[in-house]
Amino acid sequence: MAAYDAICFDLDRTLCESTQDPATLLESAFDRADVDQFCTPADLQAAVPSLPTAETDREFYENLFREVADRTDADPDVAPILADRYLAVQDPTAVEFRPGAKTALELAREVGPVGLITNGGRRTQTKKLEALDIADAFDVRVFTEPSAGIYPKPDTAPFEYALSELDASPNAAIHVGDSLHADVAGANAMGLDSAWIDTEASGLDGQRHEPTYELSSLEALETIV
Repeated sequence: MAAYDAICFDLDRTLCESTQDPATLLESAFDRADVDQFCTPADLQAAVPSLPTAETDREFYENLFREVADRTDADPDVAPILADRYLAVQDPTAVEFRPGAKTALELAREVGPVGLITNGGRRTQTKKLEALDIADAFDVRVFTEPSAGIYPKPDTAPFEYALSELDASPNAAIHVGDSLHADVAGANAMGLDSAWIDTEASGLDGQRHEPTYELSSLEALETIV
């Protein structure tokens, strides 16, 4: 008998990762903007939990560069051009499965309904799903859509919507993701079990949210579902 009636996954740095080198991508954005580089990919990642909710990818990256500029005493007025240049060199289709992800997704589909809950816009995230050929692998896909009342994790709205569509109760579902701030805290608030994928990129996020399970990779998912 399966341990859960439904399994939900995060996308970025959980099921997939970019094949573009983060440092090279960021350096290219600064070069194209003709701005002295004032941050690293790790600085950007660390700033994400502090950002306000954005309606678009463009707004997200402008907020991100503005936040990091403030933290490093750089000029925040360069944020708009950096956002434009970063998006110009970023390719959403340049993705690959993380170790064990494809097998874990297939296993989850054998167990029961499967959901995707991602902190990203529909257009960009769908490109990633199509590049991986898993656009139809989920029974529900939940993207960040503030205009529709779906705010990014750790807000409970995306979890509530996914569970409703999957006809599953929180105590019979699990969410799998790499972020303690977004995935684990959101699942905890909703009453779901959580499996945290401890990636080098995620680290501890400066957070102390406790996951139900800690996995070194998705290859270990079969031990809990």
